[in-house]
Amino acid sequence: MQKLSLPIPAPEALAASQALQQQIAADIRRHQGWIPFSRYMELALYTPQTGYYSGGAAKLGKDGDFTTAPEMSPLFGASLATLAGTLFAQTLPQVMEFGAGTGKLARDFLTECQFSGITVERYFIVELSGELRARQEELLRNFPQVVWLQEMPAAFSGLVLGNEVLDAMPVDLLIKTEQGWAELGVTLAAQQADATEPVLAWQERACEASRAAQIPQAEALPSGYVTEIHTVASGFMRSLGAMLQAGYADSGKGSAAILIDYGFPAAEYYHPQRSSGTLMCHYRHHAHPDPFYLPGLQDITAHVDFTAMAQAALESGLSLLSYTSQAGFLLESGITDLLSRSAPEQVMQYLPQANALQKLVSPAEMGELFKVLMVGTGMTLPERLLRHDRCHRL
Repeated sequence: MQKLSLPIPAPEALAASQALQQQIAADIRRHQGWIPFSRYMELALYTPQTGYYSGGAAKLGKDGDFTTAPEMSPLFGASLATLAGTLFAQTLPQVMEFGAGTGKLARDFLTECQFSGITVERYFIVELSGELRARQEELLRNFPQVVWLQEMPAAFSGLVLGNEVLDAMPVDLLIKTEQGWAELGVTLAAQQADATEPVLAWQERACEASRAAQIPQAEALPSGYVTEIHTVASGFMRSLGAMLQAGYADSGKGSAAILIDYGFPAAEYYHPQRSSGTLMCHYRHHAHPDPFYLPGLQDITAHVDFTAMAQAALESGLSLLSYTSQAGFLLESGITDLLSRSAPEQVMQYLPQANALQKLVSPAEMGELFKVLMVGTGMTLPERLLRHDRCHRL
């Protein structure tokens, strides 16, 4: 593999990554020298203290590794709040957010609710990272309705938000071989098996043909084709369905989950030309394909197979409400009306927001790459939200 030319980490960050590499190597040895890639990704991202999302380094914004929509503009969270104001007539007036990051989306959402007189009795944040929770608590200290949870509750009725949550869930990697589908997992390079500095390497293992069940026309794909399957995210969708179904049974009120992420329907995701999959790493605003580079210091993501997510939701008893582009969703949620509150003559205030809106909705930026999947129970969406619906593509 070509040597990566990326920024050098600080000594303490490098030491943390090396400690995590030792933990990963120990886990590989405990499992007879091989672990699925999903296990590696879980360790790299979520190991306490040293995993990417569990450590103390800044992840988001100009000083981090990537920028999300809420970090770009308060209009994003305000648009979701505007939509919530119409949906709360069918649900309990409460929100649950997964993957809250810095808390910026929650702050913008609740700020708009205050401004517009939208009642939110509880805003739950499901957060596993103590470091991120501390940052969220500081940012949201003026919003007493915010409650933190460490796990998904058994029942909930209201609005569920997940912005760039599914792409951070561990994926498994499959490779098409001459003998059929095999799983790409992680091992230790043979010559380094007992060395102080473990070297991670790929290793194939035969797997059941059913592992490729979510891949359309799997047998027609060429030998050497590498891709991801989304077992963890599909499980999350089924758990989400069980929670919302239980909430409906308890309260008689509906629920809607809004999941915003980059990805494709299955027919596009598993296109023959997408032969290397979608796995990507982000380190200090550099994107590259090597997941073994400095584990714990870089993000590892894969695009979302929205067909698989919708299928898992349907299997759990939820209804498919909408699937559309981020641009269509935000425009129909009133983002341009929110921008119009700022006078164009106030250039210093207006221009940054107008530029951010352009990035959020432009097909050349985030508007088309990012999709919005809405699933729920006991809900009917406003007609305007269905103008750009693409459920037929799933």
